[in-house]
Amino acid sequence: MSEEKCCIVTCDLPLDKTYWDNQYQANTTGWDLGQVAPPIKSYIDTLQDKSIAILIPGCGNSHEADYLLQQGFTNITVIDIAPTLVYSLKTKFGDNKNITIVLGDFFEHKGVYDVVIEQTFFCALPPRMRQKYVWKMHQLLSEHGVLAGLLFNRDFEISPPFGGSLDEYQQLFQHAFLFNTLSTATNSVAARAGNELFIEFRKNNFTQVNLYHFEGITCSGCKKTVTEKFLTIDDAITVSMNTDFSEVLIVTKKQIKIKKLQELISYDENYKISKVN
Repeated sequence: MSEEKCCIVTCDLPLDKTYWDNQYQANTTGWDLGQVAPPIKSYIDTLQDKSIAILIPGCGNSHEADYLLQQGFTNITVIDIAPTLVYSLKTKFGDNKNITIVLGDFFEHKGVYDVVIEQTFFCALPPRMRQKYVWKMHQLLSEHGVLAGLLFNRDFEISPPFGGSLDEYQQLFQHAFLFNTLSTATNSVAARAGNELFIEFRKNNFTQVNLYHFEGITCSGCKKTVTEKFLTIDDAITVSMNTDFSEVLIVTKKQIKIKKLQELISYDENYKISKVN
């Protein structure tokens, strides 16, 4: 699906503010459907309370926000890292008091939301940031908050977008969230039919979801050993380390002291762990 491509020069560039701003300046937005994705539109139509706090991260041209406003929702926040885009959105939405437009890094954003809508944000992030995505979503959602939207169920020859699979998402999100829905979308646009999963994940308030910086691992074998060490903790449920071994997501029944985690990896003097706040 070449129409999904977004790289204007090379996909080896850092996926930072400059990169994404260049996409909007060059109007290279092949991922943009030009409308609300039908599965997301159908989900929005099920929401009864128009006052709930809704966040759309990596919002792009914000077709979802447009539709929410049309349906009478009054507490919408959209955030994107690209200045050119955000300037355009502020012009587009003007002084509408029902929407807040934020220029910034999603992972530094503060707030509490009842619903977060996922539409081509997850797939724009390098895979090494997926554990951080789960942690941040869990942080931002209210007690009964929901993460809902679409994830690709396929791989791409050129990235971004970065693909994934149902099995991967199950392993990544399990226990941090309760799965209301994780299945193939039935009403995707034709170009994406069969390649999208619709998700509705509810925040799990009965687990502790923490992210840690990790130093010292250089191979997948060491990653496996460290993961197994952490899983020996009585209250540990899942342990997931990112692709470059720099961060680890740990879901537990109770809060675990950092001292205990450090003791478990003290067999190698190069290993260091610190909590992300």
